[in-house]
Amino acid sequence: MLRILVTGVLALWAVAPAMADQALATSKSCMGCHGVQRKVVGPAFKDVAAKYKGDKTAVEHLTRKIKQGGSGVWGKVMMPANPQVSDADAQKLALWILNTP
Repeated sequence: MLRILVTGVLALWAVAPAMADQALATSKSCMGCHGVQRKVVGPAFKDVAAKYKGDKTAVEHLTRKIKQGGSGVWGKVMMPANPQVSDADAQKLALWILNTP
């Protein structure tokens, strides 16, 4: 019984950060244009993570893109600027996106 309880707690502990950051992405309207595993209007977060894998400037770059928007990287559809997203939240979102499996 204790083993099941410990396993359950560890599973929740491992999943909680991913769920929390997806909640942040939802609250900032990211999920209206992006899916975690599938393209919607913008690219899937898993595809963004794959594109920037190993790029040491990726967190800074994506944080800036979240705040300022951009176009031309993923096709003709423009990503709007999100100045209402704080720098801290933009960085948290960038880190979460880059760690999408």
